[in-house]
Amino acid sequence: MSDIIYTKVDEAPELASASFLPIIQKFAAAAGVSVGTKDISLAGRILSTFPEHLKEDQRQSDDLAELGRLVKTADANVIKLPNISASVPQLVAAIKELQGQGFALPDYPEAPETDEDKAIRAKYDTLKGSAVNPVLREGNSDRRAAKAVKSFAQNNPHRMGDWTADSKTEVSSMSGGDFFSNETSATLANEATAKIVLTTDAGETVLKEGITYPAGTVVDATFMSAAALQSFLKGEIDKTKADGTLFSLHMKATMMKVSDPIIFGHAVKAFLAPVFEKHGDAMADLGVNPNSGLGDLLARVEGNAAIMADIDACMASRPPMYMVDSDKGITNLHVPSDVIIDASMPALIRAGGKGWGPDGKESDTNCVIPDNSYAPVYDESVKFFKENGKLNPATAGTVQNIGLMAQKAEEYGSHPTTFEMPAAGTVKMILDDGTVLHEHTVEAGDIWRSASARKAPIEDWVNLAISRQKAEGCSAIFWLDANRAHDAELIEYVKPILEAKGVADKFQIMAPREATRASLEIITKGENTIAITGNVLRDYLTDLFPILELATSAKMLSIVKLMNGGGLFETGAGGSAPKHVQQLQEENHLRWDSLGEFCALGESLTFLADAKNNEKARVLGQAVDAATQGILDNSRSPSRKVGEPDNRDSHYWFARYWAEALAAQSTDADMAAHFAPIAKALAENEAAIVSELAAAQGSAADLGGYFHTSADKTAAVMRPSATLNGIIG
Repeated sequence: MSDIIYTKVDEAPELASASFLPIIQKFAAAAGVSVGTKDISLAGRILSTFPEHLKEDQRQSDDLAELGRLVKTADANVIKLPNISASVPQLVAAIKELQGQGFALPDYPEAPETDEDKAIRAKYDTLKGSAVNPVLREGNSDRRAAKAVKSFAQNNPHRMGDWTADSKTEVSSMSGGDFFSNETSATLANEATAKIVLTTDAGETVLKEGITYPAGTVVDATFMSAAALQSFLKGEIDKTKADGTLFSLHMKATMMKVSDPIIFGHAVKAFLAPVFEKHGDAMADLGVNPNSGLGDLLARVEGNAAIMADIDACMASRPPMYMVDSDKGITNLHVPSDVIIDASMPALIRAGGKGWGPDGKESDTNCVIPDNSYAPVYDESVKFFKENGKLNPATAGTVQNIGLMAQKAEEYGSHPTTFEMPAAGTVKMILDDGTVLHEHTVEAGDIWRSASARKAPIEDWVNLAISRQKAEGCSAIFWLDANRAHDAELIEYVKPILEAKGVADKFQIMAPREATRASLEIITKGENTIAITGNVLRDYLTDLFPILELATSAKMLSIVKLMNGGGLFETGAGGSAPKHVQQLQEENHLRWDSLGEFCALGESLTFLADAKNNEKARVLGQAVDAATQGILDNSRSPSRKVGEPDNRDSHYWFARYWAEALAAQSTDADMAAHFAPIAKALAENEAAIVSELAAAQGSAADLGGYFHTSADKTAAVMRPSATLNGIIG
């Protein structure tokens, strides 16, 4: 096994790797450090799941499973780039691409009937949504802006949209019948095995059995009422029309791969309610599944003039919709994975509450977030900025995050225990001793789910928070609502640990709404705070605050302190990656910023130095920090426009600054002597390298695929400078 594993992923981060990874491997080798790769891309995971359908030379190892074993050991040192958390449309598109490349994969069964279809569907469904992160995140999260990145953002503040007190933008959520209001929670005194049973007039159905929990696990159960959801959505569509704002739905269909696509489908049906009432059977015959989005629906019915006419009439009577791409007519409801709440809401808030409408203009927006569990964070943010105006990045402090996520903690681990109810009845979670742990009365179509958080990760999370607060010496807040069932159970863990460690006075416990306002007040004053949160809020806040403070969440230090001693170093969010790929394909310009990769690399090398007593790796890591500072100080990050420096240029400059820092350091004379000629060659050949990189831009780029690119074609696109390649190798 290599000393450091650099993950092979998808889209823009993977394209950038084709340029950056050879540089890493060249420099690391001088310290005796090997850097290998493991494929956790969507295409790679599909291929590894169906070896029996492939030729011998097409088969691929299950690298995700291998990494899953590695992260449970002290030897783990993994740099994880953002991968696709696939929605069904993305999964289907990836399968079709692979089939077109000669891989004899089975189709994704949209409506499986035979046992074979059901087995194939079950395999494919393991690849949907958050399939990677729960496997690799065998530790809790420590996310913060690197000092150099924060300093640069303050000295070079990004543009913020203006907020006005009379803005009509608002966040709308259900007042009842949602996951938040129906939640029950309990902490298990002993190890237990549970089953989930649905009892209806027709009898009893076991939905899931053999679910094992160690002692001390917090186990939740809840459901969302389909009737309440439908009533809520209808009301919000009517209200948005009356207010003259844009209608938008903000979900996490990628991570919440069972529940959120269903909720998304309800929104599609609500928006086109008259069409479904009139043509529902005909659309079903055409294979329409509203959970797949408006884009898939339109593609299936485009040959039916009557349905299309009624859709056009319905859309004309509805409020204008928040758009993903106004020029191309791609709406908020086109694809469930297009509007991801933790990217879309911060961007809208940063823009002064404005969203893009179908007319290509910005407008106030009704931000519909059905479940009320975390919507108050965004609601309070909107209210705060209406009252106080936009945040000033030049003077703002920072919000760090310590997130509970190990061992599939909380909602993001609920996929195997989430069900759409086939009929009205009673759902019970029953322990092996007969105890009914949870019980809910449900109607047909309701979405029921159970989630859990284990004792060891919870205790590790609290102790990590104590460690970070001690290191930072700043405000620290546990974002927990004593009036929410799950949070109340966590508080029973948090308080005794804080008291036992004698640090209870260093921390506050606040519900998310109050914690949001307190944190915004703190950073507005230029001070810092630590948000100590559960799994979903970890995801949401580490986009919200970085996008407000830094303009992006891709520049965050994201360290997972693995519970068995290893390290997982994440490189930021990939929500904008599809647009970056599109631009590269059309103009051969990649605007992806690898700053997150730079930060993760430095942390990984330092961790390796400590773990393996490799002082040369420490010298490398220190020089990475100097190179990162050089990128920022000299404005060498990628531009958004074709013809200007892009991701490949930033890698040249990073390599140059890295080599110069290594040549200039006095800690290791051999390393200095090794890198001096490399630094000299990179500097002396600047004009040739920059010219060769610039010449590559402007025309279409052929990658040989989107989900499964050609390695040779991608290398040709991403390493177009023969001079640079000659120096790096």
